Amino acid sequence: MLTRHATTGPFEALPNPRGGIVRSAESALAEAQLAMVQREDPTASLLQGARALREAGWLAAHRFANALALASSMAQADAPHDDRHRAALSDALEIFRAAVGRHNLRELSCSPALFAHYRALGQQIAQNTPGYATTFEDMALAARPVPPVTLHARPASTLTRLRARYERALLPVLRAHHEGAPPPDIHGALDELDACLAEAAGPDPYDFWRLAGACAKALRAGGSATDASNSARHFYARCNLVFADHARGTPLAPRSLVRATLATLWRDYALFGASAEDADQVEVLHDYGLTVDWHVAGTQASEALWESEAAQAAQTDPAAVRTTRTRDLGVLTVNAHAYEDFLQTADATIVALSEHARQADNPEKADPSAALQAGDAAYRLGSAACALGLGHVALLADALGLAWRRRAHAGVTTPAVRSYTIVDAPDARSLDHAAEALRAMLHKIAAGVAPAHSSAALAALTRAIELGGAPDPARAGAA
Repeated sequence: MLTRHATTGPFEALPNPRGGIVRSAESALAEAQLAMVQREDPTASLLQGARALREAGWLAAHRFANALALASSMAQADAPHDDRHRAALSDALEIFRAAVGRHNLRELSCSPALFAHYRALGQQIAQNTPGYATTFEDMALAARPVPPVTLHARPASTLTRLRARYERALLPVLRAHHEGAPPPDIHGALDELDACLAEAAGPDPYDFWRLAGACAKALRAGGSATDASNSARHFYARCNLVFADHARGTPLAPRSLVRATLATLWRDYALFGASAEDADQVEVLHDYGLTVDWHVAGTQASEALWESEAAQAAQTDPAAVRTTRTRDLGVLTVNAHAYEDFLQTADATIVALSEHARQADNPEKADPSAALQAGDAAYRLGSAACALGLGHVALLADALGLAWRRRAHAGVTTPAVRSYTIVDAPDARSLDHAAEALRAMLHKIAAGVAPAHSSAALAALTRAIELGGAPDPARAGAA
């Protein structure tokens, strides 16, 4: 069950007091804000901040900073004295600067408050750039690979009956969103929608209806299913359209819908963490390369106490913060204690991942449980890197965890199930190359040097995840 943290201001997630700091970006954003107050052009400072955020691997924040710079440039060119545009830019810059200062990478990716300003900036930019669009998933899933998602073959008559049931249950839900108040039978309607999604689900772990069912449960757990949020309304309505595509024999779910559904599923768990009862939804997230933090306490009372102490730690006296021992890794400044803790576990993880990759090269020794262990190891590394602020390392580690998950599922599914899988799992060579790229990044970090960008290694791994690895000889012979 999702637990929303009681924090002040527009943000709901906890700040990350031991997270990395991009000082050059924070300085650039402060200069941009001062320029706004003095009615000067902040574009150059915003671009400087965007470059620093990109170098640190804070890719969602980089997107936001670029949108700020583009909107600022257009505002200067079109209406330098337009107070309405300047006020909107100032508000967006203020909340963005506050978010960057909280050092929480998942919040920078998934904050609804931050995205509301990002969307407003996009609307302003679109007035001068036709076709420019901003979506929540573009920010939340920036640079992340997303595997193909299937719609397994089912009789059209079965899907037509399911869609009719779904549409009857959908009407009161959409009415609730339109009228702003849920009708008395809303929970019964949501139960029926859940039942339809579960009945439509197929055996492939990457079946769209499995993902949609997890998203529906997350919306209900977070309270979004019965409010007027656009994400919930669009999700339920678009699922109705997928039933029609499925009945026509479409083999893959629309990529745009998969990304939107995945981002919606991840949003509240990324911000607020997960509890034991959320294990099924978290397992689905792991299958797609996304991780969450688990709640640290067993009761709401004890967790509230922990949150209060964490919030106080985040508001530590600035003089004390300045005396904290730190290490500089390029543009990123990290807490020395957190840095040392990270290094203690990272090297052992990389050794294990490399060994798993070598074993995966031998089909006779394929072990799905070992693949799951490798995926979990990569996710632990990704979560630790994310907490430290090492965005490039976190992104590549999560992508490697996703690749191992796909290998694990490919090893445990039966031939009948695998006949529904459109894309083969990543080959062992791509797993080994990604592990070696991670090793090289960690060696630089251990030497106190900023790791190189992971773009080439990530691009290769993304191709393996989204397009498949080398063909499986056994499957090729069967075909």
